[in-house]
Formats: sequence, C-alpha cells, structure tokens
Amino acid sequence: MAASTKKSTSPDPVPVEEFAESKIEKTIEAVSTPVGEVQENVRKAVEKSFADTRASYARAKTAAEEATGALESHYSTAAKGIIEFNTKALEALRANAEANFDFIKSVISAKSVSEFVALQSEHARKQAEAISAQAKDFAALAQKVAAESAEPIKSQIAKALKLPV
Repeated sequence: MAASTKKSTSPDPVPVEEFAESKIEKTIEAVSTPVGEVQENVRKAVEKSFADTRASYARAKTAAEEATGALESHYSTAAKGIIEFNTKALEALRANAEANFDFIKSVISAKSVSEFVALQSEHARKQAEAISAQAKDFAALAQKVAAESAEPIKSQIAKALKLPV
C-alpha cells in the first residue's frame, strides 16, 4: 500500500520574529497616538492651571492691597479722632480748672458762712451741669470717631462680600 500524502492547504507559517515585530509596531502605533493626545491634554491642563493660579494670585493680591488700604484709612481716621478726643478732654480740664479757681477766689472773699454755703451750692450746681454737658459731648464724639474709623473696614467687608454699602 502506498502511503498517501496530504498536502496542507494552510498558508506558510510566519516566522516568530516577523510576527513579534509586526505586533510591536502595531502596538506602538496604537499607543503612540493616544499618548500624544494625552501629553497634549496634560500640557493644556497644566497651562490652564498656571493661568488660573496667576489669576487667583492677582485677585488675592488686589484684595490684600485693598484691605491694607482700608486698615490704613481706619488707623488714620482713628488717630485723628483720638487727637480730637484728647483736645476736647484738655478743653474740659481747662474749663473745670478755671471754674475751680474762680470758686476759690469767690470763697476767699466770702464774708459769712451763709455766703460761703451759697457760693459752694452754686459752684456744685454749675460743675454738675458742666460735667453732664462734657459727658454728652464725649459720648457723641466717641460715637462719631468709632463710626468714622469703622467705615473704611465696613465698606471693604461689604465690597469683599458683595453686599450693598
């Protein structure tokens, strides 16, 4: 009997090296396209992040400068108010001292105990009125200074929080 030989109809096998090189090239080609896109997207994201950071820094710097200006204005106004308050205190002290000297002069020239008592009662009444008026003046001045010195900070906070002033 004769041996029958069958011919294989399958194509010639591709050598392993060619197959591997072909697969590697296809893989590199498939991966390199997305890698390029990823690199471009990362670059764009980093650039956007830098731009956002610069903008945030500029806003923070502007806000800090405005806050510093408001504080400087506050301190300047407060210092002027303190000077005005001290001037008023010195005027009150001078007026009270003059009233006391006038009282002492009049007491020295008093001829009787009843005249002394009348002078002292009159002086006490005038001093009570003067001190009451001075206290009202000081209170009004203190309110004015507090309101004026707080205004720059109040307006800065309203501006920062976007509130109506």
